[in-house]
Amino acid sequence: QVQVVESGGGSVQTGGSLRLSCAASGPNHDRTCMAWFRQVPGKEREGVAAVFRGNLHSTSYYATSVEGRFTISEDNSKNTIDLQMNSLKPEDTAMYYCAAAHGGCMRWTRPSEFPYWGQGTQVTVSS
Repeated sequence: QVQVVESGGGSVQTGGSLRLSCAASGPNHDRTCMAWFRQVPGKEREGVAAVFRGNLHSTSYYATSVEGRFTISEDNSKNTIDLQMNSLKPEDTAMYYCAAAHGGCMRWTRPSEFPYWGQGTQVTVSS
């Protein structure tokens, strides 16, 4: 069983920055996909960014809406997956969730591909 815990989030003004962290604990696997999703009330959960962690390499993926502004990275010293969010916009306001799955990230934008989820952390961007 994998446990996923998010931290970070908060409130900023347009153009500001926030950093989210995700810690996943449990049995290690050679190939894992870690992703950040976000959701606003009344809308479907949206994939924001993901990182494939393999034995030999890592690959990052981004939604078009955040590419160039958000960066997903691994912090090996803390064993976390971080999401650095810059140039935030009011439309980035949402509950952000971290998710984990064993295997690749080929379908990372689909929430159904991820069996393990955190509780979510709120990000609010005011204009």
